[in-house]
Amino acid sequence: MCNLYSATMPQEAMRRLFKGLTDNAGNVEPGRVYPDQGAPIIRNGEGGPELVKARWGMPSPRSVLKTERDPGVTNIRNLASPHWRRWLGQGHRCLVPLTSFSEPRGKGKGFQWFVPVEDGPIFFAGIETRGWTSVRKVKDGETTDDLFAFLTSPPNTEVGAIHPKAMPVILTKPEEWDAWLDGISAGELQRPLPDGALKLIDDPV
Repeated sequence: MCNLYSATMPQEAMRRLFKGLTDNAGNVEPGRVYPDQGAPIIRNGEGGPELVKARWGMPSPRSVLKTERDPGVTNIRNLASPHWRRWLGQGHRCLVPLTSFSEPRGKGKGFQWFVPVEDGPIFFAGIETRGWTSVRKVKDGETTDDLFAFLTSPPNTEVGAIHPKAMPVILTKPEEWDAWLDGISAGELQRPLPDGALKLIDDPV
């Protein structure tokens, strides 16, 4: 699963991409994003699209937790699960900006990075929830956070050679971004990029 990606798209570029975007993210530092870190997302706000920061990792199913601590779920595959169905509607849709993403090569072998062959902005198909109270880190106790994760699908050829189980759902076209935020059935966009659409690189961009 993808548990590390890079997001270096400038905020000004995101404001140009989405008409009427409200920027409530403060200062977004470009760089690598790890699970449980804050990162920019574009979600449906009261008056249109809104850029905010949220914490990477949606709430885990209670059945898998052994303690009160919930580290969060970063990647979502099973859309039929009752746990996820409540967050699949338009009110919980978001786009997660990225510039490259990684998959682990294997224990102790580091990460393989991927970028699209064609230049242009890309986003993960994300879901989000707001004001969720949980124990993310024992030392912090209960915190209330806005959270996000993104969908995965079967991999295409490039990702499958490294990680045969799944790849993130990546949206590359403005009509896909709009359809996702507008509430298109999640299953319609839960598919891999075409074979040949990604190239392998050594370091994130």
